Amino acid sequence: MELSMRKFIILFFSLTLLFLVACQSGETTAETAVAPDPTLGQPVINTAVPPTNTPPPPPVIEEITATPAPDLPTATPTEPPPTPTPTNTPIPENPVSSIILQPVVSGLNQPLYLTHAFDDRLFIVEQDGLIKIFQNGALLPTPFIDLREPVGYNSNEQGLLGLAFHPNYQQNGTFFVNYTDLNGRTNIARYKVTSDPNIADPASGQILLTIPQPFENHNGGMIAFGPDGYLYVGMGDGGSQGDPQNNGQNPGTLLGSILRLDVDSADGSYTIPADNPFVNDPNARPEVWAYGFRNPWRFSFDRATNDLFIADVGQDLWEEVNWLPNGTPAGQNFGWNFMEGNHCYRANCDPTSFVPPVFEYDHPQGCSISGGYIYRGQQFLSLYGNYFAADFCLGTIWGVFHNPDGSWQSTVVHPGLIAITSFGEDAHGELYVVVRTGEILQIRP
Repeated sequence: MELSMRKFIILFFSLTLLFLVACQSGETTAETAVAPDPTLGQPVINTAVPPTNTPPPPPVIEEITATPAPDLPTATPTEPPPTPTPTNTPIPENPVSSIILQPVVSGLNQPLYLTHAFDDRLFIVEQDGLIKIFQNGALLPTPFIDLREPVGYNSNEQGLLGLAFHPNYQQNGTFFVNYTDLNGRTNIARYKVTSDPNIADPASGQILLTIPQPFENHNGGMIAFGPDGYLYVGMGDGGSQGDPQNNGQNPGTLLGSILRLDVDSADGSYTIPADNPFVNDPNARPEVWAYGFRNPWRFSFDRATNDLFIADVGQDLWEEVNWLPNGTPAGQNFGWNFMEGNHCYRANCDPTSFVPPVFEYDHPQGCSISGGYIYRGQQFLSLYGNYFAADFCLGTIWGVFHNPDGSWQSTVVHPGLIAITSFGEDAHGELYVVVRTGEILQIRP
């Protein structure tokens, strides 16, 4: 009886959240457009193209599992974790059929994301503007940083939406956030840690890029450093229904795109990598690296292969996950608003003109996708090579697996009934589920 009542309460709470989160689909009410700011000035083109990185070989470790990693992270805030020494025994990869979710953290206020700073601490983003640290099995009493003053949170898809630590964070103490301000605009800003590794300086903030938003929804929010050292920024199409401004198919705007920025300028500005695909196109923004997105709510790089997984929220019928193998030419078009998943959103579209998704599900199975990661940890080798995604509205989690013959298969690995806003990855490659109601859960077999 107690279990049934608990499921009923969770289901009722989840249904009340169907209109929530920064990846909501199929809005039913009209929204008033916000007049855009003047056109952004052209940034500096960085003419120094970094050398091409050869992707690392698939990691290999000894198949010794008698002593697993600890269940919860332990703190080593000043030193990165050791890199495992490869051996001649590859890690087997097989699709998983089920997972369990082990509680790790509770008592949070609308968490949206979790990441690491190359050590064993977990950094948790709350939508209202706080970033908190989980260390030694508990939340620290003082937030890592309080950004509630600049963060605007007037609708369910606004707020502090993304966090990324610089690849050289252990040396330079620099990290980046993605948030909407009091005027509803997207801001990409840089901050620095203080001499206390658990406290950052709010006064150190430098805004690199401000992007006007015509509507309050579809703000994207994900930021992550790629294997090339550049910062990738996910931008939604600007909102409303059906992309009325056609931003998804217009690389001349920063909306509906993934941007690629060089953020290593000392003065707080950014430059454009010289090999960005549109640097010589007068009709496109040079920041744009890929386009044709509705609302890319979380993307991630495979730490073993450098492949890119992008989850894009659908309109009324289909949610999708896209995959770009490492080495795919930049400038790819992912189809919105011609396509929704593998299906024409506009009549008489040509699906062969766009990058197709490798996984999709229809709306009877959910309403809004939250993208995740491919498991590359060492604690649970049976999960290795499986990508995980979830639906926010129902909490269903899928495992998506790339077969040796090139095909993809998907399996419901957890039935859900919790509002999953995001996934997170720690420094060791272990994966976590971020729940709207204030919990962090670890994925386990």
